[in-house]
Amino acid sequence: MNTIAERIYDYLKGFPPFNLLTKDQLLSIAKSVDVIYLENNRFLFEIGQPVANHFYVVRDGAIGLFGTNNDLVDKCDEGDIFGLRALLRRGEYKLNAKAIEESIIYSISLENLEAYITSNTNASQFLMASFASNIRIKNPEDDDFVETLQYSSEYTYLQTADYSKNPITCGTDTSIKEAASIMTDKHVGSIVIVENHKPIGIITDKDLRTKIATGKFSIEGSVSSIMSSPVITYPETITVAEAQIAMLKHKITHLCITKDGTNDSDLTGILSEHDIIVLRENNASALIKEIKRSRTAEQLRDIRQRAEKLLVRYLEQDIPIDFISRLVSAINDSITQRIIEFSIAKVNIEPPTQFAWLSIGSQGRQEQLLMTDQDNALVFEDVDEEKYSTTKSYFLKLSDYINKDLETVGFELCPAKMMANNPKWCQSLSEWSKQFNNWITTPDQDNLMLCTIFFDYEHVYGSKELVSKLSESIFKSIENRNIFLTYLGRNALLNPPPLSFFRQFLVEDDGEHKDQFDIKARAMMPLVDAARLLILSHNIKAINNTLERYEKLAELEPQNKDTYLFCTEAYKNLLSFRTEQGLRHNDSGRFIDLESLDKGHRLQLKRSFKAVKEVQELIKIRFKLSQLL
Repeated sequence: MNTIAERIYDYLKGFPPFNLLTKDQLLSIAKSVDVIYLENNRFLFEIGQPVANHFYVVRDGAIGLFGTNNDLVDKCDEGDIFGLRALLRRGEYKLNAKAIEESIIYSISLENLEAYITSNTNASQFLMASFASNIRIKNPEDDDFVETLQYSSEYTYLQTADYSKNPITCGTDTSIKEAASIMTDKHVGSIVIVENHKPIGIITDKDLRTKIATGKFSIEGSVSSIMSSPVITYPETITVAEAQIAMLKHKITHLCITKDGTNDSDLTGILSEHDIIVLRENNASALIKEIKRSRTAEQLRDIRQRAEKLLVRYLEQDIPIDFISRLVSAINDSITQRIIEFSIAKVNIEPPTQFAWLSIGSQGRQEQLLMTDQDNALVFEDVDEEKYSTTKSYFLKLSDYINKDLETVGFELCPAKMMANNPKWCQSLSEWSKQFNNWITTPDQDNLMLCTIFFDYEHVYGSKELVSKLSESIFKSIENRNIFLTYLGRNALLNPPPLSFFRQFLVEDDGEHKDQFDIKARAMMPLVDAARLLILSHNIKAINNTLERYEKLAELEPQNKDTYLFCTEAYKNLLSFRTEQGLRHNDSGRFIDLESLDKGHRLQLKRSFKAVKEVQELIKIRFKLSQLL
């Protein structure tokens, strides 16, 4: 192997998907890579140019991908892959690729892609998932946020493909003219030719253009004269990744779906390249991209509504609920970040000092799957006394813009006004530290309630250093007031397992939700409160998510591992159940009509209550609270 190929091999083996290839596969690619040098501001390709037969890897420097208005859509650094989406889509480039500093690019041909990457199962699945996610391909260890989006794409593309269940068909004796009329009437781009319900051929719009419009075949002839045969078939369980790879491998745009995946069984559906594109444009990372390009709160509202459809699809596909919650939280955070950028522009004055925007409550725990009301706060850097009034006025005005735009998106204003446009929830670092210290040293019921909400905060925008300082001051107050955890323990036991003496569900006695079961207050919050208390007792600052808290507790206390894993399972079930109920009834999912539940769901809920009982027993013993209950 020559020296240049050796250098290319050594470089590529450090990045996915190349690190998933065998040595021989990667060596073969390295030997045929073209090396391209680009001076700063030189274009590699431009919008409207025919797509080249290559995709690209950045070796040195950086490539900017720009839209029609010269907006920077993406920046590709060393090791990033770009141009793959266009290569698989074919047609013309939809972005400009320009060097934004002196760069060296590796160019890899479609032939190499097909020969060595799509033939390697692990590499092809990773590559297709990453391609479909519409983000750069990086080593997942480099960035937690990119990792989440890559995993989101992998989940999306390893799901069963959503194919058309009503394929348009005709027999072999049908004329081409008649088949074209059927396709026109049904508004479809393909028709499958069948015999005894089994697919034997297919005609697409492309066939009509290249074979009929050119005069090569008579439109009066039979469909059998121009159909593509045999068809490529897959079973109903085909994943999106498999479909994408199959279309690439066979250079086709349609797959026939049959009962057992062979040509000898009944046709049950058709999957087109268009179906894949529609799904691709509605996965999480594509939505994140759209959020970053959005210009109004109304556009963000539409994106968030599409995210809800994504949530429904993930639930239908039995994607793990902890993954879904992280994903939806990432979308919510991105929406909030964009709204903050809008709001700073509306104020038309740069922030007078550093600040941080915090999500609190369920969004702070990354558990806000449904469009519930807002809970947020703002902390700003300490300023001189003479500047304090104008500084706070600025941040209250900014927060008001943010809260109103979040309302436009669909997050209702908090009835209790626990939002950053409330002077109580928009304070300097010193004020917040003093406030927390007061809550901790005077732990009456109201202060304990406020503590439980604010202990679950998450940094969304602005200075992380301010948030770290706030966390340090809070934990210092707790260390100096050990009895606080005892009070917090008593608070965690206020909602015992929600079953009566006769093992009936405890429901609301009166009010709007009379005879309904409050799954949040009676089942979920006891598990949330227990996890928070126990993780604080270990002086763990950085974990806010309930499931992650229980996982960490299982690691810290192996003697109680079974209890904590039981709580993890219970909370996942409750979170899934509430989300499904909320989507079904178009509400928060909090109050459940028990009469609508089947026996299986009732038993599942009751099993979750056992986890509540176990962890509360543990708390009673640890904090010597047995006399309370």
